[in-house]
Amino acid sequence: MKTILVKRTGLLPVIAVALLFLNMFAVTACQKNDNQQGGQAQLQILLIDNPPGNVAIKEVWVDVRQIEIMPGDTSKPILLSGVHAGVYNLLELTNGKDTLLADASIPAGSISQIRLILGDNNYIVTSTGEKLPLKTPSAQQSGLKVQVHQDVLGGSLYRLTLDFDVARSIVVAGNSGNIILKPVLRLISFAPSGGNIRGVVVPDSIKTAVIALNGVDTIGSTFTSSGNYFLKDVPAGSYTLSFIPVDTSFRPTQKTAVVTLGQTTLVDTVRLQR
Repeated sequence: MKTILVKRTGLLPVIAVALLFLNMFAVTACQKNDNQQGGQAQLQILLIDNPPGNVAIKEVWVDVRQIEIMPGDTSKPILLSGVHAGVYNLLELTNGKDTLLADASIPAGSISQIRLILGDNNYIVTSTGEKLPLKTPSAQQSGLKVQVHQDVLGGSLYRLTLDFDVARSIVVAGNSGNIILKPVLRLISFAPSGGNIRGVVVPDSIKTAVIALNGVDTIGSTFTSSGNYFLKDVPAGSYTLSFIPVDTSFRPTQKTAVVTLGQTTLVDTVRLQR
């Protein structure tokens, strides 16, 4: 991608708009380069639950010990660091509530599968207060498997949300009467994220193009609205922000911003000069 030096002319607003359109192609190209070059991505795993519909069950506790991911290019699983091991009451994770199971760095590439490894402390509490153990025949060895089949890019943050379907996961075994946990998990969402950039340009009456550059590559762009701008899901890194006013009686200017995964970087107010 070439660096373009622009003089102050009446064509400046047109060039700013053109740069925004070119950004769509630049982002795609940069993402491909990041994926080829590898690096580390950040993965957050969230757990939710749909209500069981069985009023006889008051609590459902599941003992999460470890989480593994299966890369798409190898059969060897990767044990995640940053796992919040513990015993979770699934019935607390309803109506928009969730819990963070893991926040881990993973290699860029692809994920074919995720596995939750359970411990032995799984049980339910009935509406009468009786505590009944849940048998989990295979969850301690091979884990609870969920198919993912998603690519991840270096320098990006991904949020993966799992639904633990309690209503379909608890089964009463034939003649023994044992209550067995046959977990049914499904992937709700796998959303790429990153960091955000927020700031203000004054005078707020002057519409201004805001372009985030990493070297000579355009990573993100937007226009101000009432002086405010917001760039969402920008990969972690250092950026030059170029501010190009539509009113060419004001001079373009630049600032720098450092983006951190999962955080919003606030940039000092830009004051346009004639």
